[in-house]
Amino acid sequence: MLRWLIGGGREPQGLAEKSPLQTIGEEQTQNPYTELLVLKAHHDIVRFLVQLDEYRFASAGDDGIVVVWNAQTGEKLLELNGHTQKITALITFPSLEACEEKNQLILTTSADRTVILWDCDTGRQVRKVSCFQSTIKCLIVLQRLDVWLSGGNDLCVWNQKLDLLCKTGHLSDTGISALIEIPKNCVVAAVGKELNVSFVTGSHVGEMIIWDILDWTVQACECSFWDPSPQLDTQQEIKLCQKPDDISIHHFTWDEENVFAAVGRGLYVYNLHMKRVIACQKSAHDSNVLHIAKLPNRQLISCSEDGSVRIWELREKQQLAAEPVPTGFFNMWGFGRVNKQASQPVKKQQENSPPCSLELIGDLIGHSSSVEMLLYFEDHGLVTCSADHLIILWKNGERESGLRSLKLFQKLEENGGLYLAV
Repeated sequence: MLRWLIGGGREPQGLAEKSPLQTIGEEQTQNPYTELLVLKAHHDIVRFLVQLDEYRFASAGDDGIVVVWNAQTGEKLLELNGHTQKITALITFPSLEACEEKNQLILTTSADRTVILWDCDTGRQVRKVSCFQSTIKCLIVLQRLDVWLSGGNDLCVWNQKLDLLCKTGHLSDTGISALIEIPKNCVVAAVGKELNVSFVTGSHVGEMIIWDILDWTVQACECSFWDPSPQLDTQQEIKLCQKPDDISIHHFTWDEENVFAAVGRGLYVYNLHMKRVIACQKSAHDSNVLHIAKLPNRQLISCSEDGSVRIWELREKQQLAAEPVPTGFFNMWGFGRVNKQASQPVKKQQENSPPCSLELIGDLIGHSSSVEMLLYFEDHGLVTCSADHLIILWKNGERESGLRSLKLFQKLEENGGLYLAV
């Protein structure tokens, strides 16, 4: 069971009803995150999280505030005030060469059409730019070139001193929604509703393309996330047309073997070597999956508009045993022979079905509204932010219990109480 550790925790209300197919019961033996810390500092939707170092992270959202936290204790370290409207992008920024102190910097942009460079060690504003004609939707830093780019209705290139070097003209009514660095000092800009990630691009019509980033050739294409089976009926096609979000690709993550895609309410694993979907969970959540992250030991974590955070494990399916060949007297007259026609559809179904499965091993209940983003700290657990204005640190209960016991013994030893007890 989950344990609420600090004041201000509240019982989650208004959560969407969970699908009975995904119920794993109260005893989640494979879920290590059995303790949580609830952090309160924001007054509106918290949309962005960024890791600063091994112990700190920053959060930002629609209240225009940036908050720096200690990921180990949940302590609020700094509150950065400077924007007058919601924050639309948040990234880390390399230390300035002119400064002797190599402090951690972050760059934020807002609907107030300003960009601010912050020092996360002191909380001061290093620089501010307010010459934009439209809202900036995304940021990217190219450390090799000592420049950073901003994307909105225009694509602008800046140096570390926040001086404008060059910019493009008006691109579209919707503007640039994502920027990705690729080799040869190039950048991929997604215009409109497309989401681009490294060598993989995905769209809101359920199409994913894997590109060769050197010669821009298509290496593989997948457009059947909403149903990995080859045949579809007419009713299902009509239903998909009525709900485009069901096939909309919202987020990607990847490793050397697989691409993990959040498609509508589902999760899909695409193997780069086999060039096919090897596992899927079409109803992983009750609403759209907004963010996913890879965990160790072939595990995946996802968060959704329904307020849930779920942990999955990629497992290989057990192959069915081959049909034994009948022998003996009755086999001479045809008794006991396998019906080849009946076995063919079953065999074909096994060949078309994904060879792996995504098994639910943890369901983290704590937020009462849409969970926008998550971060994974190897030593300090998980961080999630939500439209309920809260940030939650999910802690490994066994690890935290061991740390508390160690601190207790250390304190007793310092006070001499340990020797008195002996």
